[in-house]
Amino acid sequence: MVGKKLKHFEIEELLGKGGMGTVYRARDVRLNRRVAIKVLRSDLTSNRDRQQRFLQEARAASAVTHPAIAQIYDVDEVEGTTFIAMEYVEGQTISQLIAKRELDLLGSIEIAHQIAEGLSRAHEANIVHRDIKSDNIMVTRDGHAKLLDFGLAKLLDLQEESDIVGEIQDLTTRTKALPKTLPGTILGTASYMSPEQARGREVTQNSDIFSMGIVIYEMVTGELPFKGETPLDTMHAIAFDEVRPITIVRKNIPPELHRIISRCLRKKPEDRYQNASSLAADLKDLKRDVESGIQRSGPSEKKIQGWLDWLKHSMPFGFKGIAVAAVSLILVGLLIFKATSIGILVWVVLIGLVVYRYVRNRKSRMLKRFTGKVSGFPEVRAIIVRGNQVTIVVDQAVAKTYIRVNSLIDSVNKKLYFGSPVEAAVRDDLSSDEFQRVLREPGVVYIRDDVVMKSE
Repeated sequence: MVGKKLKHFEIEELLGKGGMGTVYRARDVRLNRRVAIKVLRSDLTSNRDRQQRFLQEARAASAVTHPAIAQIYDVDEVEGTTFIAMEYVEGQTISQLIAKRELDLLGSIEIAHQIAEGLSRAHEANIVHRDIKSDNIMVTRDGHAKLLDFGLAKLLDLQEESDIVGEIQDLTTRTKALPKTLPGTILGTASYMSPEQARGREVTQNSDIFSMGIVIYEMVTGELPFKGETPLDTMHAIAFDEVRPITIVRKNIPPELHRIISRCLRKKPEDRYQNASSLAADLKDLKRDVESGIQRSGPSEKKIQGWLDWLKHSMPFGFKGIAVAAVSLILVGLLIFKATSIGILVWVVLIGLVVYRYVRNRKSRMLKRFTGKVSGFPEVRAIIVRGNQVTIVVDQAVAKTYIRVNSLIDSVNKKLYFGSPVEAAVRDDLSSDEFQRVLREPGVVYIRDDVVMKSE
């Protein structure tokens, strides 16, 4: 494409390639200015109706103007090539700045505030970005943040219902090739997805809020809050795992920043910020406080939640340790301040032990019920439980299996009183020797009747 023309844009240099197309630096010969041209992959625009709907969406996004949003200048098709011309931004992406350790706390908050304000403007126009990530945010040399690729992610959400009717493909295969996955299934970049995106559900403005929380967490700590060995593992973590508090990852973080990030990263959309303007307002207040060295006292419920988070990660055995310490203090108090007879004290201790044993074994009982339900799936060959990890070995892992297992695990985790959440892995890639080895190890709670144990 270098040296060619698309309308009045002259292609000058290749800048890079991504999951949706190729980006070039070009010159607008009419206005004599540099622009960025993204030439979209032909397979994403082959459906004519879908292409026209995308063009309409991208043109609507071009009407949104804000200093924190890279402006869209034009979107069109020339001789079968669909392209989008946008503002050329010189600078570095957030991911590059993180890699170079060039972001401090105040700079991270300032960038997050700028992007949140730009996002608020887009949301007011009923436009959702759908793919907010550190690679889609540029910071110019003078410190201005720019959110890129507005109007592009919608292209992946225009699949017709008829295009996705039929047998669902193996989810593992599809997530390994995530950038090229079928439109209308799983949208966005795995590490920055919201829980509803990871489950293939409707994407809303609240989904952008969740992705913003991930970016803020990454800027402040230098690492992603949800990580896995594969895209599927990462999406499972996003959907079910609680994020590690930033106050544990990095010391001397303002409690208000922890509260802001925690609210962005709540699993249920209705529990997050309901709009980006509220997020921007809180970030603006936090920025002012950090600059002035003031730490505001939050409402009582925020303090209580902060203390609980601290106790959970500081006390030995988490909430179990807290419960044991609380019972011990009560017993000591009874002995010191009350003329309690030994008989009554013994009964109190016995009742306490019974209650503790019941609560402690709750996870085991729920896992037993989970095993009973999953063992009824015809494709399940074996179930192994080791600690908080459940492994389900199946004949063939299909999307339906993942959905059913994840739903049951989610139900278990919601009913836990304390302790680490349970994680599940569906495996269909074990060789015969590996499978036989797994069956001989501790933790096997179910084996299908037709599975044969080979002699060593």
